[in-house]
Amino acid sequence: MVRVIIYVLVSILLAVSSKISAQNNDQNSCETEYHSQFDFWVGNWKVYNEQGVLLGTNKVVKMTNACTIQENWESMKSSSKGTSYNYFNKKDNSWNQVWIDNSGGSLVLKGKFDNGVMTLQSDLTKDEKGVYRDKITWTQQNNGSVIQEWVQVDKNGKETKKLFKGIYKK
Repeated sequence: MVRVIIYVLVSILLAVSSKISAQNNDQNSCETEYHSQFDFWVGNWKVYNEQGVLLGTNKVVKMTNACTIQENWESMKSSSKGTSYNYFNKKDNSWNQVWIDNSGGSLVLKGKFDNGVMTLQSDLTKDEKGVYRDKITWTQQNNGSVIQEWVQVDKNGKETKKLFKGIYKK
């Protein structure tokens, strides 16, 4: 009788701990629908301007062990290289990017995926150029290419300067 009671108690404990472990794995998973919203950008890309001139290459890798997408940019027009880390923040349901280049430049962006477009922007910046935000969008095209546009916008969201437009082709 004691053996039966011990067996039942151990079985209950194993079932409860298994259920708790499964719930924790679901909460910590990088495989949610939100984490896959930016997967259309993953790949080995050649990046062209609107005139078809090759601007550079970009290797974008999904790092599932860190719920992160890593970008590795290399310009064909200059010695510019850079890396960004992109991740979905479950606490505020936002996408985030931290960009660092080989000249010491950096950019921190935050935003969301909506209607097939990833839109990230910086906090309001005030410097010798004025008061602005950096805003970058990525839009997947029907042919599998991706268009990335980087603009500066004023505090009201009106575009004031176009900085970059790249057409990503695998």
